[in-house]
Amino acid sequence: MKAVAWKKVSQFEGPEKSPGFLLWQVSTKWRRQIEGALTTLGLTHPQFVLLASVGWLTRNVSEVTQADLARHCGLDITMTSQVLRTLEKKGLIERQKREGDERSKFPHLTKQGAALVEQAIPLVERIDHLFFDQLGSDLAKCTEILQKLS
Repeated sequence: MKAVAWKKVSQFEGPEKSPGFLLWQVSTKWRRQIEGALTTLGLTHPQFVLLASVGWLTRNVSEVTQADLARHCGLDITMTSQVLRTLEKKGLIERQKREGDERSKFPHLTKQGAALVEQAIPLVERIDHLFFDQLGSDLAKCTEILQKLS
């Protein structure tokens, strides 16, 4: 098997110089830590993100559609619907339908869902703090860069 002539194939000297590969490594490491913590609460990472986002988006507005939620989270509507269905079966959210419009569903937290979000957010933020603390004074700049990419 012939070795790849790296210099001819990539503009980078190696993977450690590729922003895409580095983002993959960092996000995988961070996500493993988040998922490990959320497992203790019986949640997957997508379930947490959608559950917390339902709580956030409905704090001042009663009707947030699943499509609004999907856009907010950067997920496709099918995955959002599947995860919400699981959260509904767990009793963490309810999805109300508007009369005459069976396709539109408006998720909101149940008391159990709200209690779980109140447990999960500090847990996730603690992991974030431990993970990103190594950036020190560069944290604000990192956050600004991530906002540009989102």
